[in-house]
Amino acid sequence: MSNRRELLLDTAISLLGERGVHGLTHRAVDTGAGLPAGSAANYFSTRDALLDAVVERVADRERDNWEQLWAARCPTTPAELAEVLAEFAHQATGPHRALTLARYAVLVEAAHRPQLRAQLTAVGGRVRAYFLTWMRVAGSTDLARDAPIIMNCWTGLVLHQLSYPNPAFDPLGQLGPLVAALLPAPHGKRGSHGP
Repeated sequence: MSNRRELLLDTAISLLGERGVHGLTHRAVDTGAGLPAGSAANYFSTRDALLDAVVERVADRERDNWEQLWAARCPTTPAELAEVLAEFAHQATGPHRALTLARYAVLVEAAHRPQLRAQLTAVGGRVRAYFLTWMRVAGSTDLARDAPIIMNCWTGLVLHQLSYPNPAFDPLGQLGPLVAALLPAPHGKRGSHGP
């Protein structure tokens, strides 16, 4: 991927995060990227083509974020899993706020564009694989039940924080008890902080 193409897509992601899907135009992307008029159209001939490319770029960046978190932390207990998910929620609503808002904007757009929905499902599977591995290692014996419950809670917490920012945001306060209820700690362990 060329640096200019990445710049255009990252600018589009920022625009989605700041203005929503209606603020995403070729002209706005060119202006935001500081490039000549027509630059975005040279890479993405239509708005749909631009949006499709944005979905891929959002997925790539989110996967990179998961991989960085994966390299730093590998939760092996329910308590550790809750801590990592809480950390990721802080990242999603802090340094990666625009990226998260862009993803939610695209999700809303997918309600009206089945093609986009299929694309989101395909690219989302890559990130989902990381999460399911964490769930399995942390002790889930019913991934089909546990994963949607935890991720839907996580998504709701993040969406609420993005909509109504709270300086005292504490996702662990809700994720901890939920994960503990679904994934009982292995015999003889009490999470990540000792016996």
